[in-house]
Amino acid sequence: MFFPSHPLWQVGFRPFFALACLAGMSFPAFWALIFGGALEAPTGSFTSLQWHAHEMFFGFGWAVLGGFLLTSTKNWVNIRGYHGLALMLLVAAWLFERLGMSFGASWPHSLFLFSNNVFLGSIIALLMWTLIRYRAQDSYRDNAFFMVMLPAFLVAKYLMLNGDNFVSGYSMAMGLFRMGFLVMLERTLTQFMKAAFQAQILRHPKLDMAIKLLGLLLVVEFLLPRPLTAAIALTLAILLGVRFVFWKPHLAVRRIDIGIMYVGYLAIVAQLLIEALGHVVNFVWIGTVSVHVFTFGAMGCVIPAMLIRISKGHTGRKVVFDGIDRACLYVMLLALVLRVVMPQIQPAIYLLWIQLSAACWAICFGTLAWRYIPHLLQARIDGKIH
Repeated sequence: MFFPSHPLWQVGFRPFFALACLAGMSFPAFWALIFGGALEAPTGSFTSLQWHAHEMFFGFGWAVLGGFLLTSTKNWVNIRGYHGLALMLLVAAWLFERLGMSFGASWPHSLFLFSNNVFLGSIIALLMWTLIRYRAQDSYRDNAFFMVMLPAFLVAKYLMLNGDNFVSGYSMAMGLFRMGFLVMLERTLTQFMKAAFQAQILRHPKLDMAIKLLGLLLVVEFLLPRPLTAAIALTLAILLGVRFVFWKPHLAVRRIDIGIMYVGYLAIVAQLLIEALGHVVNFVWIGTVSVHVFTFGAMGCVIPAMLIRISKGHTGRKVVFDGIDRACLYVMLLALVLRVVMPQIQPAIYLLWIQLSAACWAICFGTLAWRYIPHLLQARIDGKIH
């Protein structure tokens, strides 16, 4: 494991999906303990809420996104991709950032800034280099969106840890992750529905492009007038809803591994509608519903399904969701209900809902870590290198 030639370092999803499992298992549990007062929050130039948001988006979220993009970009442009020492250094940088966010309060400010930016800056530079250098052989012309989105993550990260701009930062980070899901879902669900049900789902270039352009506009919603933001969010939700009807959801619900991705799709629609209404109606929700509809509904539901699929398929195994895999997905659906729905019904025990939903994350990602990290540490069973 400590040598660049080890199977763990042959392709990006291997180390970063392992880290994502560990982060998904632990970060929500840490926050539940901090929120309940049982654990002291990390100290620094940021609040405990900033720490929580940052670690979920840029710790857990970027472990997933980094592993996915390091693997996907090499396939999109048909090259070997980053491996060996490059991956080892990226993992070390990710771990260094976690140390800085947890224990860096006493560090010199320059060292903390370095720890907080070296991972994201490095991985974005590597991904941008791949997309730009091999643009002519890229299988997806709309990867130009990633060339805009990736540097924007650095801006969102800076704003999130700047106290006066925290709301703008997490809004921008959520908008960027939402864009990632919009691009990924339209590509993967087309393939999954065809493979599982021999079904063609609606892919209209003008509709798809309009959805992505509106999603990109909402990345900077904090710079736009509130009425305009509401109109864009509502329009995007309507377009996504119309497309959803033609994506044959009646077939998708027959299989939890695909159906849960449709739940993630609908969570994006719901989050947009909540955002749109929030700009024009003073409706009081219990807790940060808009954020958690997205983080639990889109990220929490889609990521485990994709992690299982990629961890099996890209290690040479047959992509079949067994009983334990399916149980993990149902646990994440339960987490969504516990974190978003139940606080609206029983707000008096809000802390309990946070604790139970965090327990669901720990169960799901702990199970995935137990099952799939051994696969990620082993060579492909079909004899291929990566």
